[in-house]
Amino acid sequence: MAGSGSTRHHLLQWTVSLVLITWAVKAQDSNLTCSDFQTSGIFQDNELQVQFLLFTFQNQNCGHFINLSKPESIKDSPFNSSRATKILIHGFRALGTKPSWIDDMVDALLGAVDANVVAVDWVSGSTAKYNQAVENIPRLSNKVAELINRLLELGVTEESLHMIGISLGAHAAGLVGQMFGGRIGHITGLDPAGYKFKKAGPEERLDPRDAIFVEAIHTDTDSFGISIPVGHVDYFINGGRDQPGCPSVRHLYGFVICDHMRSVTIYITALRGICSFTGFPCPNYKEFLSGQCVNCSVSSPLACPRIAREEILANPRTQIISQEAQVFLMTTSKDPFCAHHMLLVFSLTEPRDSTITIEIELKSETSSSKAKVSIPNGHVEGRTVLAHDVPLCELQTAVLRYPGSIIRFWKGKTEISGTFCVSEMPLKDRNELFCLPNTITLTGNSRHSFNLEADGRLGCHNPTLAKKSNTQTNSPPTGPTNEILTTTQVSNPPI
Repeated sequence: MAGSGSTRHHLLQWTVSLVLITWAVKAQDSNLTCSDFQTSGIFQDNELQVQFLLFTFQNQNCGHFINLSKPESIKDSPFNSSRATKILIHGFRALGTKPSWIDDMVDALLGAVDANVVAVDWVSGSTAKYNQAVENIPRLSNKVAELINRLLELGVTEESLHMIGISLGAHAAGLVGQMFGGRIGHITGLDPAGYKFKKAGPEERLDPRDAIFVEAIHTDTDSFGISIPVGHVDYFINGGRDQPGCPSVRHLYGFVICDHMRSVTIYITALRGICSFTGFPCPNYKEFLSGQCVNCSVSSPLACPRIAREEILANPRTQIISQEAQVFLMTTSKDPFCAHHMLLVFSLTEPRDSTITIEIELKSETSSSKAKVSIPNGHVEGRTVLAHDVPLCELQTAVLRYPGSIIRFWKGKTEISGTFCVSEMPLKDRNELFCLPNTITLTGNSRHSFNLEADGRLGCHNPTLAKKSNTQTNSPPTGPTNEILTTTQVSNPPI
């Protein structure tokens, strides 16, 4: 009973402390004058005007205007020089309005790390006329550099600075980084703009030399985004183009920028820890999709980097590297776009004299994903990578179909036999493949279903699968228990 009383006493103390902290935060918040973004119009002059709005845990919903001509505006603000500082730089504003993602980004950053967040508002100067906005980038960069110099005078270190630039803002961040000799800690480019920059030299755009660690997330390389690598690590989401869930018909503004703005949504999701967006180093997206880049080398700092890694947010020097890497990953089509990468492998019992294509569908209780495995003429193995919104241990059914063809029908070759295997990525070797126990025969144009959830080794209680599951999502592991599958070694080259 004494222990129970002590517990209640500590709980009361904690509650009182929380109330006092909340009261203090609100009191400080109420003493601030809240400022918001400018607005502009397509017929206005759009002369460049830059303002800086500070957000911290103490004033998360109230932007504090920083007046560079009045040093006391920083000293009298909630700014804390001992914290990391995040600087957000938006891009082109077609409609002259505040970026719709700003509030969510501020909340996500402050939820991920104790920091000062400064939003750079250059709506006036970035609206309607794209070429004029591009011409304003050097002047904008000078303004941001002026802000940073003021912060350095207050004791902020260059390494503690993290600039996050969206579209044109990514290149502005790069120019600022150049002004400080690449000593800024971290730059994140969210789908850096492509038009006017793809053929520009490194001194005119974002480049790995602009900060200790530079990363870029590409989602619209065939339209608004840049298609070339610009960082130490470049994440090409779904190959960097045509994002799942974005309309293919681009007749409205929201549809037009869907691919471009997916980079922002994914970064915010990663900051909030909803799921893990892990990239796989690979020469190109075609090789990634064909299952040639499924493992993670533990000896390399570039081994499967993760977007918005906590340790990188806190200290960019944990990611110092001497080479650049392109990494690829897939997402699902629905918000929050979390995906588990599945390697699918089908091995024929004997090679065929023509290309074999097998359609595969993986089903869970609530969703399904489809992919095709192609086995070239004269080969016995085909593989592909598929994205699913649940881990392997929560899949219920695999459906395989061999479409066949009229030519094969007349040749009497309407069946194929082989072994089907699946594994969640990353995997180290073939021992991590889970295979159907027996050779299966697929008849042309028939669908063949196989029960996966009855396999005890595929249940989320399996430590290996549970670990993989938890690296991709924060959902608690659950899964089936019975066994009908077995792990089978296949005599093909190693993973």
